[in-house]
Amino acid sequence: MAAAAAEARVFLEVRRRLQSALLILGVPDEGGLPMDVCITPTSLQMKSPGGCTELWLPAGVRLVPSSCRGLRHVAGDGLHMRLQARAEFCTKLISVFNQSSQAQECCTFYCQSCGEIIMRNRKLLRVLPLPHENWGALVDEWCCHPNPFANKPLHPQANDCFTGDCFFLVNLRRDLQQPRPEVAPVETGCLSSENHLKMKPKANTKVICKRCKVMLGETVSLETTKFYMTEIIIQPSERNFPIIPRSQFVQSVIAQCLVELSSARSTFRFTLQGHDGKAYILLWLLNSDTLVIEALESSTSIKKFPLLEDLLKADSSSAWNAVKVLYQPCIKGRNAELASSWESDVSVHCLTLPSATCLELLLILSRSNATLPPSLRCMNSFQVAFLKM
Repeated sequence: MAAAAAEARVFLEVRRRLQSALLILGVPDEGGLPMDVCITPTSLQMKSPGGCTELWLPAGVRLVPSSCRGLRHVAGDGLHMRLQARAEFCTKLISVFNQSSQAQECCTFYCQSCGEIIMRNRKLLRVLPLPHENWGALVDEWCCHPNPFANKPLHPQANDCFTGDCFFLVNLRRDLQQPRPEVAPVETGCLSSENHLKMKPKANTKVICKRCKVMLGETVSLETTKFYMTEIIIQPSERNFPIIPRSQFVQSVIAQCLVELSSARSTFRFTLQGHDGKAYILLWLLNSDTLVIEALESSTSIKKFPLLEDLLKADSSSAWNAVKVLYQPCIKGRNAELASSWESDVSVHCLTLPSATCLELLLILSRSNATLPPSLRCMNSFQVAFLKM
C-alpha cells in the first residue's frame, strides 16, 4: 500500500440537532491523488493507486450520500464536503451534577487522582443545588420586608451535600477520615496604623490529599469544606473506586459544567480562574450536540470504529460526544486586555478551579487543537478545541 493510502486521515464532525456533518478526507500531499471516494450510509471507502481502505461508522450514525455538497480541496487538509447525517450515538457520562440520585445512600468520597479515601460511608440525606451567586439581590427585589437571609451563609448540615457550579459543600465531622489541610502560614502584607508595611501570617485554607498532595478544595468554615468537582469522585460505598484517566475526567466534568450553565443561565462565555484569583483561560461554548469521529489509517485492513461503551477506553477511541469551544489562554499576561473586558462583562460567568487543574485543562485544549485539521484550528482570532463528554 502506498504511503498516501496508509496515512489517509478521516475527520467527521456530526451535529445532531442540525442533522449535518462535515467530512474531511486528508491525504499527506498532492501526490496522494487521484483518490476515489465511495460513501454509503454506514461506511466510507477510499481507493488510491496504492490500495483500498474501508471505514465503518459507529452504530447509530448514518450519512445521506446523495446530500453531498460543497466538495473542495483545501491545501493541508484534503477533501472537504458536507452531508446530511443522523446520529443516535451516545455514551454514559460521568455523573457530576445529577447527584440527587445518591441521596439516602451511603457514599464514599475519593481523590480522583490517586483513589485515596477522603470521606467514608457518608450518608447523604439531602443533595441540594446552591442558589445563583446573586440570589441575595433578587430577594431584595422581590420581598416587601427586609431580607431574612442577609449575611447568613448557607452551610450544609452533617448529612447534607450542597452543589455549586463546579464544587461540593460538605460538613466534615470528626468521626470521618478527613483530608489534611495545609496549616503552614502564608506571609501577607497589611498596612499598619503607623502607615508602613508589616508581614502578618494568614492561615492557608487549602485542603490537600494525604497521599498525592493534590489540592482537593478549601475550608469555608470550621465544619464546612468546599471540594472541587474536578478533584473528587463520589461513589456509593458498595462500589469500588472507578479508574478514569485524568484527562478524560477533567474534560467530562468541565464539558458538563459548561452545558449545564449555558442551559440554565443562557451563558456561553466563561472565565476560568485559579484558586489564586488569576484568570487562566477564556472559554466560549459553541455547541454541545457534536459527535466527533476520526481515524488515521495505518494498514489496508478494514477498521471499525469502537462504540465507546466503556469510558476507560475513551482516550484511545475514534468517536466521542463532545462540546465545541473557542478558547484563549491568559497565562503570562497573554490576552490581558480581552480578559479585562470579559471580567467586567455581566454576561460572562466565572468558574474557579485549582490553579493546577486550570493548567491541565489548558494543555488538554492545546492538544485537542493540535489534532484538528489545520483549517479548523482557528476561528475569529480564537483557538478551537473539542472537550470529550
